[in-house]
Amino acid sequence: MSPEAASPQQAIRQFLAALRSPARILVAISGGSDSTGLLLLLDEAIKAAPHPGISLCAATIDHALRAGSADEAREVAALCASLGIHHMIARWQGEKPKTGIMAAAREARYGLLAEAAEALDANLIVTGHTLDDQRETLAMRGMRTEQVSTGIADAVLFDRRFWILRPFLFSTRPDIRAFLRAGGVRWIDDPSNEDIKYERVRMRRQLSADPAAETDIRAAWEERLALSSRAAEWLDPHFQLHGGVLGQVMPEGLRQDRAVLDYTLGRLTAVFGGQPFVPGSVQMDRILAFAAGSGSGRMTAGRVVFDLRRDGLYLARENRGMVPLVLRPGEAGVWDGRFQVRNGSAISIAIESAATHSPSFLCLSQESSAPKSLGAEDSLPPHMESFTARTRGGWIPVTSTGMRERHFGHLPKAAWKRAIASAPALSSDGAYLSPESASMVELVPYFAPFDRFLTRFDFIFADRLSAVFAKAPYAGPPLRSIDGKTI
Repeated sequence: MSPEAASPQQAIRQFLAALRSPARILVAISGGSDSTGLLLLLDEAIKAAPHPGISLCAATIDHALRAGSADEAREVAALCASLGIHHMIARWQGEKPKTGIMAAAREARYGLLAEAAEALDANLIVTGHTLDDQRETLAMRGMRTEQVSTGIADAVLFDRRFWILRPFLFSTRPDIRAFLRAGGVRWIDDPSNEDIKYERVRMRRQLSADPAAETDIRAAWEERLALSSRAAEWLDPHFQLHGGVLGQVMPEGLRQDRAVLDYTLGRLTAVFGGQPFVPGSVQMDRILAFAAGSGSGRMTAGRVVFDLRRDGLYLARENRGMVPLVLRPGEAGVWDGRFQVRNGSAISIAIESAATHSPSFLCLSQESSAPKSLGAEDSLPPHMESFTARTRGGWIPVTSTGMRERHFGHLPKAAWKRAIASAPALSSDGAYLSPESASMVELVPYFAPFDRFLTRFDFIFADRLSAVFAKAPYAGPPLRSIDGKTI
């Protein structure tokens, strides 16, 4: 995937050359010019110069938002059938929201694409986003913030499962349409692309063919990658995790480069607050100014309480706004944007904050500095009961008398008490779970800014943070090289 791609044909050749094998590519095709061109050029390139271990399949998401969408999906299915490409249609079922329809449609679309990839045995997804889409995105974000934006990423890991790649990000829509016209291929024009009630349509009409955005985005990508790498290096010497719910930035870590602190504290705030986005520039200025202070004190931002002390800055979830989550047998969900829970028991369970229970059954991760072989019984005084819930990243002790393990005695009592109150507690019909039921509940820390959509620019930092939380590593990009550089 090279930003030097001058034509759609060249972009596809470079994409296939950079791809790791074996690869079964799911092409997200709506029938519009961009995705149709993507499918045809991929098919043409693979057939012209066979790439061992690389094959295609396709999926169309019918959002069911307008009349005719089902017929259009069937047209795409017929095109794929004529090319011998396995294709499926996935329909967005259920009621549609009355507000925020574009964001909801995007969330539904990627979820359905992931399901289609599983069904068709694909291991990566490609979409037809173009340089025109990139320019529109940069312009819209530029209206909201003065910060440099990386725009649409060329590679995004979705739901920790599938990489979504965008080979056309440096190719233009007119060039793609010229290719289709030359082959006598028609495409479907979605009328919503001309509806000025959508911000993107209004921005599209305002933009000229100024190539400045293409130049700017290359520099922004390199800067973001370098910053992610520096932030990952910052984590090991300057950050500690206690019990999975209390973060500590060491005093020396607060004296590092401002850009690195802005990046790390912003993303740690999003993780501990269970928010998908880092705080805005005004909030980040407040956080950084507070962290640079010489005295002790507390402040709240992004649902996180920052507690500044002589031994560093502590971060814990604010003790309000934690909505209970009820899961029936076999169901899974994300509680408070911070924990992913799968109920493998035979009963319905409730996950809520430990602050609502006294005494409570708490679910906390192992102290990060403790030996990996340490068991739940080893971490508790003899008088405390314990059992273990299933996890991917180590054990999670569930106790009936609160967390007073000797491992946490050195922490500031107020900060630790606040963190404990934000921990997840498991119950069923108001009663604590039995050891048997709790052992069937899988509970894993969840990174709201990364675990649904993780751009390759944040990958290095997110993967290092995943290790700190004893989570499984993220799947690496399915590419041998990016921007001409071997990875």
